[in-house]
Amino acid sequence: MPGKFRESTVAEKQQSRLKPPPMYRVILLNDDYTPMEFVVIVLQQFFSKNREQATEIMLKVHREGRGVCGVYPKDIAATKVEQVVAFANEHQHPLQCVMEET
Repeated sequence: MPGKFRESTVAEKQQSRLKPPPMYRVILLNDDYTPMEFVVIVLQQFFSKNREQATEIMLKVHREGRGVCGVYPKDIAATKVEQVVAFANEHQHPLQCVMEET
């Protein structure tokens, strides 16, 4: 009997370890004041997008009201949101950046 108990406990531990952590989308929200070029710079600087990718996301934000910058573990997503908001404030732009669980 003890052998069976140990096996199921090990199997349960392995299963819980294999479950990936929740991921979060980092999203830029459209506003009527932040220049499009500034949004492109943010995407290149904080999300490692090339000029073409950054422009595509910026246009999505502009046309649809929001655009996904990337998907990250919670801590990284939160840090990116903080960095973008601080950078926007520093440059006196109202650009908003949020995160939501995938």
